[in-house]
Amino acid sequence: MPKSLPLVDMSAPVCCAPVAAAPVDDAAALEVALRLKALADPVRVKLMSLLLCAAADSHNTGELAGIVGLAESTVSHHLGQLKKAGLIESTRRGMSVCHYARRDALSALCIVLDPNCCT
Repeated sequence: MPKSLPLVDMSAPVCCAPVAAAPVDDAAALEVALRLKALADPVRVKLMSLLLCAAADSHNTGELAGIVGLAESTVSHHLGQLKKAGLIESTRRGMSVCHYARRDALSALCIVLDPNCCT
């Protein structure tokens, strides 16, 4: 039987001591790794880029699917992984689900990896 991964609440931005400050404990390493895992796919990186650079506040799934050239169901899966990692938020507007980047979560992840990153 395969070993299941432990559940980690990733709804809040990652907050632990910077990786460069001292060796991290197992829980902090898992928290950071799960968020990085969500970004370890070219489609998800492209979706994050689109959401971060959007002129509007958000995009719906259909718009994003058209831009990246994939089926809505595939894009929805990728967005679900980003949402589970706490990197995006989604809200329903009528028949559409709109997505936007959580800049605070990305900033926190950058600072955890390198505290001198954004100074």
